Amino acid sequence: MPSTNRHEQDKDVSLPARETPLPWAKLMVLLAVRLAEPIGMTLILPFMYQMVGGFDIVHDPKDISFYASILMASFSIFQALTIMRWGILSDRIGRRPVILLGLLGNLLTFVLFGVSRSFKWALVARSLNGMFTGNSVVIKSVVAEISDSTNRARIMALLPLMWNLGMMLGGAVGGAFVDPVEKYPWLFGGSVLFREYPYLLPCLPTSSAGEPATETTALVLDAQNEEGRDQPVVTERTPSKWDILTPTVIRVLVTNTLMYLAIAMHNQLYPIYAATDIADDGLGMDAQSIGYTLTFCGILVVYFQLVMYPILAAKHGALACYRRGLLLLALFSTTFPLLSILVKYTGMYTEHIPIQEVASDDA
Repeated sequence: MPSTNRHEQDKDVSLPARETPLPWAKLMVLLAVRLAEPIGMTLILPFMYQMVGGFDIVHDPKDISFYASILMASFSIFQALTIMRWGILSDRIGRRPVILLGLLGNLLTFVLFGVSRSFKWALVARSLNGMFTGNSVVIKSVVAEISDSTNRARIMALLPLMWNLGMMLGGAVGGAFVDPVEKYPWLFGGSVLFREYPYLLPCLPTSSAGEPATETTALVLDAQNEEGRDQPVVTERTPSKWDILTPTVIRVLVTNTLMYLAIAMHNQLYPIYAATDIADDGLGMDAQSIGYTLTFCGILVVYFQLVMYPILAAKHGALACYRRGLLLLALFSTTFPLLSILVKYTGMYTEHIPIQEVASDDA
């Protein structure tokens, strides 16, 4: 009898804990907020080359890539400078106010970027946009607070899925809605606003989506504040950054930094390379075509993440997939010059109007 009881006790202990139901009301709000950052990063990529080429600061087509890279880097620089500050602020005043402030800031800065008429204006608007994109770190804190050990991994797995969906949607919106007067004259031909600001319409869907997201966040996450679950936890001693930077953490940070550096270089190089004239060893693609290719790549990434990666990770392991993925990324990047040669010799050549001629026609 004692052995039987001991066997039953061991059997009970070995049973896995039942997963806590997901808090879908709050989770859907967090996922919608998470979706905003990748959309903001990729929205401008299809028309960045075209937009910078129309600024007075550009006098030679070969200068466009230089100024476009500055404009794209400003977003990431200001996000990196402020993202930890948003997390610290959320510990002091709560998660909900910080998320609301980030949403409102994105709403306004996207409109400012859409009405940019000079490089300085666009640079300031893009920098402010990056400064207000700090919700990603706050969202992860909220996820940790509304989950437990049984469902946290499942919730965390949804965050990168939202990132890839945002990358896909951003390219589609940016490429489809740029310069609507010329692209959709039957609908926007009489619009003075969009004729004056051809890059405003792609920015409006993201801005307009920020308003209902802000209102929903205020309502849904308000219950979390009342429960006191997002209030800062008071401890006897707050660990400093030097306490957190253990050797293991440093290694993880270094490898992730190198990985994201490679991915960011690839993602931001392609739109500039694709929009460059074929005569300058580019692909000569317009904004809509670039948006379509970015969307297609986003669909492939989502497919590989949901379907192929679980199979490959189970067979080869996560570390092997990580290393081979970076190797493939490097190999694909080296094929860019070959694409230009392929386009030249297949006759897919589109003669672009030089920047100087566009400026003289506008004058």
